[in-house]
Amino acid sequence: MTKKILFIIIALLFFSCQHDYTPKPSGYMRIDFPKKEYQHYLNNSPYSFDFPKYAKIVKDKEKNAEPFWINIVFPKLNGKIYVSYKEINNNLSEYIEDSRKFAYKHTVKADAINEKFYSNKQKKVYGILYDIKGNTASNIQFFLTDSTKHFVRGALYFNTKPNKDSLAPVVNFIKTDILKLIETFEWEDNYKK
Repeated sequence: MTKKILFIIIALLFFSCQHDYTPKPSGYMRIDFPKKEYQHYLNNSPYSFDFPKYAKIVKDKEKNAEPFWINIVFPKLNGKIYVSYKEINNNLSEYIEDSRKFAYKHTVKADAINEKFYSNKQKKVYGILYDIKGNTASNIQFFLTDSTKHFVRGALYFNTKPNKDSLAPVVNFIKTDILKLIETFEWEDNYKK
């Protein structure tokens, strides 16, 4: 009798551990994106534009911040667009080259960097959008200028370790906001320095 019980126990142990193990695929948290609604930014500065209602604009308070530098903060998406402004004093080519260098510093980690030129002669707004693919610290950068007086540079950063797969949906979502910013961008003459 004990031999039968021992045989059954061994048989159960032997056959009970023979199921195939299938590893779970890795996944990312689902992100619920807010509804696209825009508002106009005009705050005694040399420029104005439309930005999303789910973002907030704060004055840049870094030590090296200059007048009219702002940050467009996306609290729920953990991202920020750093926007800097410079007056042109016969140094437009220097500012353009600096913007290009900042974008191409990401070449080490980038899979590709696509440049999209922008021109609106009616509003006198010209620029380039750098769409940086890969595990880079900044996925989108841009500059806008009137080529004579004003120069604005922007760069999107996230407060997280770069991972192109998990950040791709958020980058694409914010990219439409950046394109809206560029399309609605205007230079303002009535501002106090």
